[in-house]
Amino acid sequence: MKILILRFSSIGDIVLTTPVVRCLKLQIPQAKIHYATKQAFIGLLDQNPYIDKIHALGKDKKIFIKELQLEEFDLIIDLHHNLRTLVIWLQLRKKRVAFDKINVEKWLKTFLKIDILPYTHIVDRYLETTAHLNVKNDGKGLDFFIHPNTSLEGLKIPEHYYVYAIGGQHATKKLPLDKQIEFLMQIDERILLIGGKEDSLAGEAIGKACKHAVNFCGQLSINQSAYLMKGAIKVISHDTGMMHIAAALNKSIISIWGNTIPGFGMTPYYSENLLNSEFDEMQENPKSIMLQVDDLSCRPCSKIGYDKCPRGHFKCIKDINFDKALAVL
Repeated sequence: MKILILRFSSIGDIVLTTPVVRCLKLQIPQAKIHYATKQAFIGLLDQNPYIDKIHALGKDKKIFIKELQLEEFDLIIDLHHNLRTLVIWLQLRKKRVAFDKINVEKWLKTFLKIDILPYTHIVDRYLETTAHLNVKNDGKGLDFFIHPNTSLEGLKIPEHYYVYAIGGQHATKKLPLDKQIEFLMQIDERILLIGGKEDSLAGEAIGKACKHAVNFCGQLSINQSAYLMKGAIKVISHDTGMMHIAAALNKSIISIWGNTIPGFGMTPYYSENLLNSEFDEMQENPKSIMLQVDDLSCRPCSKIGYDKCPRGHFKCIKDINFDKALAVL
């Protein structure tokens, strides 16, 4: 059996598909597992021993489709489930199963505040696509395989430190700069800041205000950032891809939630999770502390995020209390 998994972005979403890859490969040993993603995200998967071949979507989509057509897949598992993957399926003309994005439930919760969310983690919804193959969740959590050549040589890394992933795709999903500084000023341990080039200026500002914080934003690859997190006492992160990589590395995480909610099913996912378990967003894994403003009538205001608060007050972030996190830091 030759199986194609489709997931083109982004960092966290791809890492969250790794239990599907592993369970398929280990429970159907004769299966060949192929994975299609964007060229930019190959580094998240190229060390994964459960993937037989990766197909990179580049600028020439015709070449990409032709490459997939030549493989003659038996099954397409669509873990992206958008217009692009629908077009790919129509061109390949193979059997397809797609995961449930619960878009209706999210829309009702976001805009009408009607809560019929299934409170099922997205990993379990991904794995539902394999049920007809009798593949089950093995309970081993997420995978992230750091490239063996990854090194932090030349960087001054303290023996004991926390890592703070300061970035976020949307402004309403992360603490504003002054709030980050307020939080970090209350922590005594060394803090190593990670993020993309777009976070460099914020990292510099935090480093100047907090003498115990060291800015590595824009200086590290994803693999180097993962390597750094692997050695950390704890990881602090907004609802981002780095949070999910930290969970794959089984790190204790303090996650910060703004306009989105854990109930959408994207919380840190650990190997300790019970098989196919439902979760309650108010009951946290002992390794995971979630900082959020409860009982805010306008939250969630989006299933993804915005560049600024639609109502202007930004209470979902500005009113976050850090006491629960500071108690364990």
